[in-house]
Amino acid sequence: MLRLHPMHPALPRLVELQRVDQRIAALRAEIDAFPKRLRDAGAKLSGAQKELAAAKEALTASLKERKTFEWDVEQWKERARKYRDQSGQVKTNEAYKALQHEIANAEAQALKAEDRVLEHLMSAEALERRVHDAEAALKDAEKVIAAERKQIEAEQAAHHKELEAALAEHEAALAPVPEELREKYLRVAQRHHGVALAEARDSQCRGCGMRVLPHIYQELGRAGDETVFTCETCGRILYVVEPPPAPPPSAPAASAGDAES
Repeated sequence: MLRLHPMHPALPRLVELQRVDQRIAALRAEIDAFPKRLRDAGAKLSGAQKELAAAKEALTASLKERKTFEWDVEQWKERARKYRDQSGQVKTNEAYKALQHEIANAEAQALKAEDRVLEHLMSAEALERRVHDAEAALKDAEKVIAAERKQIEAEQAAHHKELEAALAEHEAALAPVPEELREKYLRVAQRHHGVALAEARDSQCRGCGMRVLPHIYQELGRAGDETVFTCETCGRILYVVEPPPAPPPSAPAASAGDAES
């Protein structure tokens, strides 16, 4: 804890209060971010789910289209058989040639449809692999996201617990502060994002960086003064930190003569 120069007795409380309030603000900001972190985790899972759904949809569409071409193969083959059956009944060469032409066309169309069936068979293999990979990726994502959500929820619970403790600290630090000074602290803190106090060091306000008036800086360093001073520029409440105590002088090294004696 900072060792403050003797001044208004409530100032150490306010310095501690400011530290607690800044921690409270940080905790609340982190707590407010937890829902987004959970949504982001859900979005990762949603991406894996969408990929699996798209893979299954593509496979289903390919299988449906393949069935259509398989049906076409049967239809064209059936048509060729009918034309062959009719060819034995025609009476003229012209009619026979016409049926032969229809038979050749039906067989050609059947071959084209069979080629399409083969293409879909090969593409179905790739689509089945895509579905398999997407299912595996979704399982992995579910494990990762479940662990991530558990971690986030544990952090969230810990932050709420820490916030409760910090709020209790806030009340304990605020209680002994005189009401007038308490109101001043709250007003200044509201203007400066929770930072109502600033250290005065080297004739400078460490809150805004501006110079502290010489007579105010002198008064700040005067022991036993219970006046509350504020920065003329930013309005923050000023305090002075006592310098660390000087180390004790080290013992002089023994001379060679002393050591021999």
